Amino acid sequence: MKNISLGKSLKYENSEQFKPIENSIYQDLKDNDDTKYRMTICYELEPDNETNNQYPLEDILDKYYLYVSDFLETENHTGPNKFKLELAGELTDIKNGQEIIGKKVYNQEFEDDDGQIRVHLKIE
Repeated sequence: MKNISLGKSLKYENSEQFKPIENSIYQDLKDNDDTKYRMTICYELEPDNETNNQYPLEDILDKYYLYVSDFLETENHTGPNKFKLELAGELTDIKNGQEIIGKKVYNQEFEDDDGQIRVHLKIE
């Protein structure tokens, strides 16, 4: 993943459901759970399809305790390698997750002490 940026979804214009908090973070007013905070990210996949290190979304979600709350399918018309989606989580986790903005994120394989191949999330 590269060219990661904060985006804005059209649905955030509904002030009866979403309240802006700060730095492109919105509160879903109809969600009573602690994970009621949302942010939209836009990103590109690396063109190199030969390696398995281009799409570390699952690892990002695990690292920052976030989940994909909306794939924003109606807003994803920018190209085959460009994506826009909404992430949700607790406010602190959403803020921490913003550290990937402007960075390149990928999985890198390495051999552990037991000789097994493992994958490590890299954020550059």
